[in-house]
Amino acid sequence: MKLKIRIPFFIVGLIVFSYGIAVAIKVKYLGVHPWDVLNIALYDKFGLSIGTWNVIFGIMLVLVTLLIDRTYVNIGTFINALMVGTMVDFFLWLDFLPQAFTLMFDVLVLLLGIVIMGIGGGMYNAARIGSGPRDGFMLAISVKLGYSISRVRMIVESIVLVVALLLGGPVFIFTFIYTFIQSPIFQAAYKMCTKWIEKLSGSIDKEVISM
Repeated sequence: MKLKIRIPFFIVGLIVFSYGIAVAIKVKYLGVHPWDVLNIALYDKFGLSIGTWNVIFGIMLVLVTLLIDRTYVNIGTFINALMVGTMVDFFLWLDFLPQAFTLMFDVLVLLLGIVIMGIGGGMYNAARIGSGPRDGFMLAISVKLGYSISRVRMIVESIVLVVALLLGGPVFIFTFIYTFIQSPIFQAAYKMCTKWIEKLSGSIDKEVISM
C-alpha cells in the first residue's frame, strides 16, 4: 500500500527537481552545479542537448555502480537517470521559465532554481524508490574505498568541474557554493516529505484494516 503514496512523491519530486535545474540553466552565467556545468559544456562543444548529456552520464554511472555494488541500483535509479534529463530538455523547450533580466534579478532566479532542486531532491529521495545515479555511484565508491560520502562527493565533483572548465563550461561563484545552499533545503524537504509519506501510508493502512 505504501507504494501508492511513495510513487507520486517520487515522480513529482523528479519533475520538480528537473524544473529547478532548467530554471538555474537560464542564468547559467552565474554558475551552476558541477554536473550541469559539464552537461552544458558538452552541449556547447558537441551538440545533442543538455538533457541528453544528463541521461548519457546517468546511464554510464548506473552501469559503473552495477559493477561496483549493485545494492545501490534499482528500478528507481534507472527511472531517475532517464527522466531527469528528458524533463530538463522538455522544460527548456517549453521555455516556461523566468528569463534573464538584470544581475540582481538573475541571482534571485538562480536561488529559486536551487531551492526548487532542493525541494524536488528531498521529495524523490524521501520516497525511497531509488537514489539518483550520481548519488548511488558516490555511495558505492564510498563503501568500496572506505572514504566518507562527503569526501567522495568532493573528489568526484572536483574532477567533474575541472573537466567541465577545460571544455569551457559556465563556472562562476555559485558553482562553488551550490551545495552549501541546496543541502539544507534538501534535508528539510526530505524530513518533511518522509513524515507526510509515513502519515499518509498509516492512514491508508488503517482504512484497509477497518474494511
